[in-house]
Amino acid sequence: MNFELAEEHQMLKDLVAKFVREELTPLEGGVLARDAAGQGFSVEPDQHRRLGEISRKIGLWGLDAPSDIGGADLPAVALVGVHEELGRTITPFTLPPDSPNLRMLLATADERQRKAYLEPYVRGETVSAIGISEPGAGADPAGMSTRAIRDGDDWVLNGRKIWISRAAQADFTIVMAVTSREKGSRAGISAFLVDKGTPGFNVLRRIPMLGGMTTYEIALEDCRVEGWKLLGAEGGGFAPMQLRLGVRRVQMAAGAVGMAQRALDMMVEYAPQRRTFGLPLSERQAIQFWIADAATRIHATRLMTYDCAWKIDQGRDARAEISMIKAFATEMAWEVVDRAMQTFGAMGVTKEMPLQQMAARLRTMRVYEGPTEVHKWVVARNLLGIRR
Repeated sequence: MNFELAEEHQMLKDLVAKFVREELTPLEGGVLARDAAGQGFSVEPDQHRRLGEISRKIGLWGLDAPSDIGGADLPAVALVGVHEELGRTITPFTLPPDSPNLRMLLATADERQRKAYLEPYVRGETVSAIGISEPGAGADPAGMSTRAIRDGDDWVLNGRKIWISRAAQADFTIVMAVTSREKGSRAGISAFLVDKGTPGFNVLRRIPMLGGMTTYEIALEDCRVEGWKLLGAEGGGFAPMQLRLGVRRVQMAAGAVGMAQRALDMMVEYAPQRRTFGLPLSERQAIQFWIADAATRIHATRLMTYDCAWKIDQGRDARAEISMIKAFATEMAWEVVDRAMQTFGAMGVTKEMPLQQMAARLRTMRVYEGPTEVHKWVVARNLLGIRR
């Protein structure tokens, strides 16, 4: 049993670590200052363009896209290392294209959709979003009420979606809708490609979130979509949607490991410097235990995440493991960052340090893509043999 990355994948991880260290981390001070001043949590437009140019030049675009359309076709195991390193910085930058939506498109797009949507997406020419959750239905697809009704060769969509990242900026949004009530919450759900500016696709409001994130609520009001923009088969949207969610959850687990490792490194560096009541914090048993516990749990979570990714690469059913790492990693990192904030005292909760941003991001991660409790429920029901 080999617990080391292949040489080429370790080299990629090291390259991403260098990119984070030399390009992203130095921007954190400006990002935090703008956020504290109420100017939003983001990099400047010229900085974003520069990061895009550099990351493309050194080969960090399309990492898991197929090689025949310009990607590197990397396995899930290699991408765990990539996202762990990206998790070590709070500077908001995503290596194009966003992998979860990419994976869903790869699993479903026909030749026409590949040319019109997938290939420009891989090249970084377009931005995508996905609409799954609804005001009355979050983690439970059985509660989905958005309908798509066939009208001649077209489909007409009506309903609402919420908690959508990039909905106002996306060139196209993958919208999940019910096409058959009779077939239930799985066989009755389909996916549609809805272009920006399509009549009836209305962005209702911008929703500010913790950690500087932004999501949107949209309304679909007699939104007419051409028939060829049905993504995959009618009634076949549930499995690709779960594939997409699984990819995001593995990313989140890897990113949580990166955040926790950054917080641990900060504790280890700071504890010997800070003296209280005549002794450095590094000689306080409470701090020593926090550091030891953090190192142990990070190590365990990292191994769990690589194990899950390896099973995905082997084509095995890893749904239970995906739920395990999504819940365990985000809760683990939340506690490690909280202990780091406690170690730094008042400075740890200021907006001058990255810890508060990491804590805010992790707090949202414990909810989105399925809250911790739902994933524990999934694991338990699987072990108990309980079916709906």
